[in-house]
Amino acid sequence: MVVFGHSADFSDSFGNFRFCVGISVSLGHFCREIQEGEPERNVENFKDMLINIHGAKCIGIEAVPVTVEVDITSGIGIHLVGLADVAVKESLLRTITALQSLGFHIPGKKIVINLAPADMHKNGSGYDLPIALGIIAASGQRNLTGLDRYLVMGELGLDGSIREVPGALPFSELARKNGFAGCILPLRSALEATECSQLSIFGVETLQDVIRILEEQEDCSPLLVWNTRLYRKLTRNHRRDASSSRKDVMDFSEIIGQEGAKRGLEIAAAGGHNVIMVGPPGSGKSSLAKAMSAILPPMTTEEAIVTSKIYSVAGMKGSEMGLIRTRPFRAPHYSASLAAIIGGGAGGDIRPGEVTLAQHGILFLDEYGQMPKSVLEALRGPMEDRRVTISRLRNKLEYPASFMLVAASNPCPCGYYGEGDRCRCTVGQRMNYLSKLSGPVMDRIDIQLMLHPVNTRKLVGRKKGESSEAVAKRVLKARIAQKRRFAEEEIFTNAEMNNRLLEKFCPLDEACRQVMEQIIDKLGLSARAYSRMIKVARTIADLEEAPDILPAFLREAAGYRFLDRTAPGLF
Repeated sequence: MVVFGHSADFSDSFGNFRFCVGISVSLGHFCREIQEGEPERNVENFKDMLINIHGAKCIGIEAVPVTVEVDITSGIGIHLVGLADVAVKESLLRTITALQSLGFHIPGKKIVINLAPADMHKNGSGYDLPIALGIIAASGQRNLTGLDRYLVMGELGLDGSIREVPGALPFSELARKNGFAGCILPLRSALEATECSQLSIFGVETLQDVIRILEEQEDCSPLLVWNTRLYRKLTRNHRRDASSSRKDVMDFSEIIGQEGAKRGLEIAAAGGHNVIMVGPPGSGKSSLAKAMSAILPPMTTEEAIVTSKIYSVAGMKGSEMGLIRTRPFRAPHYSASLAAIIGGGAGGDIRPGEVTLAQHGILFLDEYGQMPKSVLEALRGPMEDRRVTISRLRNKLEYPASFMLVAASNPCPCGYYGEGDRCRCTVGQRMNYLSKLSGPVMDRIDIQLMLHPVNTRKLVGRKKGESSEAVAKRVLKARIAQKRRFAEEEIFTNAEMNNRLLEKFCPLDEACRQVMEQIIDKLGLSARAYSRMIKVARTIADLEEAPDILPAFLREAAGYRFLDRTAPGLF
């Protein structure tokens, strides 16, 4: 009989008390195992049998090594130590049941399982598989000669099946850096690492598959993720799914009118700039934001790796193969909490928020004026630093947050201010509503667009404008120019430039300086708004394939900052 509870070794050589929380195997169970025919192995062969299995843990989007040490010696009980959370402690019951269902026996000895390093919190169910392999190897039931050559993670089912775990992509990267021969991961998790060709990535579905690999007595190449039936199926469907997903995105040519807004979004997409659209209901704000995803260029390999690691750690990649190549488009509801937007969690389980999930893509905040003030103010740090730091009492994590904010808002509570006499809001209501669109937050939004309803004659005529494909070609050329410009830097777009890079890549001649002085005097720009306007002008120059910033580009960039020169409630 297996008894669950607390077991304790009450003193050591110094008289201190030690407590181990885990599973205790009763003396009756231990005696029955000896009577059932293997007293010699239970008593003699388990002395000093220490087995190490290589695992990992994700901190942020990077993986760090965790060694699962299993030791079987004389005594009674199964003891799990190493600062494990509840999910890891519960893994012992799953592991024992899975082993027994496959015909393995649990030795009637003292089994000590240590998750090293012991001062780092361990969470999640991915340690099931390493613990099970440690018990099998330490008890001598199988000779797993390849244990020290692979990084192993996975959750066990009660029948010995293996379920997916988050973090497969960082795990494979860690294995490559540490010189392992490969990784053994659940099949659906292993699909994330299919582009890591330097390693042998095994996608397994049962514990028996893992044992076959580690015994190294037969050819297990069919278990390599590239040889699995699921991989071949997904490869066949990949092109079809990609083409169908493109059809779901609205095309710029389908949006009638709003040519000025389209130009602003083109500049934003080309340079990775933040943008806000202010206009009445039905003016096309949401449609333009959704269509914007179709003009963004594919991610570079460096961008794809970072974004894919974020989704891997968050457990959101599903069965998607390889790296994520399509830029994320995140559109949380305006009632989303602060933790949902910025990220958060308890203890060692801190999850990335929407600002991180939108890495190298778009974070679309519709009904911007309806969002809580605390959430909007919390965006100031990520928008400026391109990263977010989440601090807890015993934990602190940093996630990347290089996203492009696309916000949409009505100009007043009723939505019709500025459209003739349709608005019924008081001046106080308008000023209170628009107070969220001013100050430090607006300083960090490079392009501000005012939209008006489209003329009904244009809607009836329905003359199609320029397609998203044509706009995307210009955006791609501008991004290629930026990639060359920042080849020796750790950034990808003009919007990510700091002051040092502004001086290096955005010099202004005498004519441009005079124009900037006039603009500053007229608009009263802050230093941050000044630098962001120069970044927008640099992007306009890239779209025009001009080597230098010209006065006309600065004037156009200044035209996208109407909130800087307008008092709230009066534009």
